[in-house]
Amino acid sequence: MVRSIAGGVVGGIAMYIIGFIFWGTPLSALAYHRADGQASANLQAALAQALTPNGTGVYVIPDPATAQGTILYGRGPVATVFYNSSGFPVTDSAALIGGFILALAVGILIALALRFVAADFGSRARLTILFAIAAVLWLHIGQSVFNHAPWGYMLYLAFSDFVALAAAGLIAARVMGHRQEAVVPPSTMH
Repeated sequence: MVRSIAGGVVGGIAMYIIGFIFWGTPLSALAYHRADGQASANLQAALAQALTPNGTGVYVIPDPATAQGTILYGRGPVATVFYNSSGFPVTDSAALIGGFILALAVGILIALALRFVAADFGSRARLTILFAIAAVLWLHIGQSVFNHAPWGYMLYLAFSDFVALAAAGLIAARVMGHRQEAVVPPSTMH
């Protein structure tokens, strides 16, 4: 069990580092489109004017819950906006600390799951890869399929999460080593 926890911690640290590489470096520019300075200021002012009364949340714009909104939605443009009514630093230390704790927790959960379902590195590695692929396909690529989310961003997100999940699982599997099954001596009849 100690090796499983240790493997999960090391795997979680790897997840955190991989997340930083994909999202905390200039590499993240591959995922985003940029609006110029004036367009950004105009959009920010429009968001503050239109969404602040309702507060932080996720908004579908235009809102297809009404007949008029459905018509506007069909015409486009449309947006799904992750809106936060208050600002925060670009590099938020609280988010970095919380993200590190989350990565450790996820790494440990991956390690424990692998420990309970497979005894050797090969089996654990196959499970890790298959689970990571299934997770990112459903959770990320599904957004592009079902909600028309931008393919470029979602593919980048899916790839970054696949690499992080696979690395965490493979590292945990390697650190855990091979689990010896309990050998039960044959019973003798007297």
